[in-house]
Amino acid sequence: MSDPLVETWHIHNRINLYLLDAIAEDALPCVSASKGRTVGEQIAHLHAVRLMWLKAAAPARLKGLETFDKKDPPDRTRLRRALLASGEAVAGLLIDGAANGGKIKGFKPHATAFLGYLVAHESHHRGQILLTLKQSGRMVDKKIQYGLWEWGVR
Repeated sequence: MSDPLVETWHIHNRINLYLLDAIAEDALPCVSASKGRTVGEQIAHLHAVRLMWLKAAAPARLKGLETFDKKDPPDRTRLRRALLASGEAVAGLLIDGAANGGKIKGFKPHATAFLGYLVAHESHHRGQILLTLKQSGRMVDKKIQYGLWEWGVR
């Protein structure tokens, strides 16, 4: 069995991908009633924050990772590829942190808290995405909604 921190991160990332796969391509430009980012921009933001932490804590892990231009919103294929790649890079950062006495450069107090921070941040945005889809009349079906909580099978 792999390190529980890394395994937890991988489950979390698969849940993000599970939601992304359920969102219709033409729903990515939807915006919530309170304005803000589109659904696609929310997903791109998850990737961008991962890149921000990688830049601060392990810049070598940025190699080959795609960035997005706000003027050219990515489609689902690019978003999926980006989340997979940045997900693997963050997993590597967690492995590095474990090898470094549980420390992540630039983040206190330790790697477990860093994982908690990332999961909380990205889960917040999943909630915003679901609300935006609901307000836009594009809600994902109940199977997907419940599936976001099935960590034991993702």
